[in-house]
Amino acid sequence: MGLVLFPGDGDNSSPDVSWSYSGFATFRRRLAEAEGLVLSEMWGFGGERPWSEVSTALEPLLDHPDDSGDDLSPGECASILVRLEAISDQWAREGGDQLLQQHIKDARQLAGILRLCIEKSVPLVFL
Repeated sequence: MGLVLFPGDGDNSSPDVSWSYSGFATFRRRLAEAEGLVLSEMWGFGGERPWSEVSTALEPLLDHPDDSGDDLSPGECASILVRLEAISDQWAREGGDQLLQQHIKDARQLAGILRLCIEKSVPLVFL
């Protein structure tokens, strides 16, 4: 069982990106670290720090329930996309272990899906 993110366009042939729950948690922790955040300190992840104390374009993705909650709007997708691409480019310049290479691949795949959501003006769905 895992998590799938896909455009809410009703087209079953649209691309998607999927992770195991633990894989998504690891990916999200690394994204948070790139933003200077420790996810385990944040409210909803075992910590007490409220999201209102941080400023990151990734907040709608980082502070989203794994497989429920509201879809992300095309506007949120656009905001996330810019920052996600910058982070994946930075990771690619740094190089690194196999896990980082997988995170780069996942980030780029997610970026493509976010781009599609923006182009079609549809939400990003978590399932």
